[in-house]
Parts: sequence; structure tokens; C-alpha cells
Amino acid sequence: MSGQCVFCRIIRGEIPSEKVYEDERALAFLDIHPSTPGHTLVIPKTHVSRIEDLSEEDASALFRVLHRLVGRIQSAVGAPASTIGINNGQESGQEVPHIHIHVIPRSRSDRGGIIQGIARPQRHIGREELSQIAERIREHTADLS
Repeated sequence: MSGQCVFCRIIRGEIPSEKVYEDERALAFLDIHPSTPGHTLVIPKTHVSRIEDLSEEDASALFRVLHRLVGRIQSAVGAPASTIGINNGQESGQEVPHIHIHVIPRSRSDRGGIIQGIARPQRHIGREELSQIAERIREHTADLS
């Protein structure tokens, strides 16, 4: 854990929070600036800034908790759906450099847009460019097979 990280301080109990779930690897608590009622943050107890820096064990534990909580959060606040998002790095809008998953309960009337509306290209990306991008990603993930 990091000494000055606000989420690490919440984990240690130095900063109060409205905890909704906790186990040995993860913690879930309400966002203090919620987008909607029930907006919950799910975090690993390990201090890591980016998702790709989590150990496989911590990543599995984090997403297991997310899987268990999403439907229950929606039920608790009477929301039929939710948007789940991760800002992975400062350039993506991550304000606290400790990986966290936003669970934002949603309804059709909340005026929130689709997650793809966050960053839209100023131009159309054609099939050829999509193929080139896919090939570069495949090259960078070839060692995963």
C-alpha cells in the first residue's frame, strides 16, 4: 500500500468510507461524488496504478468481486442496468492512481450516454485501418497463446 494514496488510506481505515463489501484482496465502497445513487468503486487492496500491473491473482479476485456485486448493487438501488468502467492511467481520466472499477447504476431516464461516447474519433476509421490496428495488437499479444 502507498502512504499517501487516498484509496490505500481508505483500506487502512484512515479515511472514512461507506464500505459495501470487503475481503482479503478487494474492497468496494460508495463514490463520494456519485454519478448516480449507488455509484460504487471496486478496488484491489494491492496498490497498483494500472490494470496491466496487477498480478493475475489480484486481477482475478478483483473481477470476481465485481461479478458478485454488480447485480446486487443494481437491485439495491432499483436500477435495471449499470455502466462498468475503468480509467486506466492519468491520460484516460484516472484521478486516483490506484486501479478502480466504477459501477454506475443506470436507467434509460438518467441522461447518461453510452460508454463509447467518452472518446470518439474525429474521423471515420475504415476497414483497412481497422485491419492494420488489429494486426499490431495481435503482434503485441502473440506471446499469450
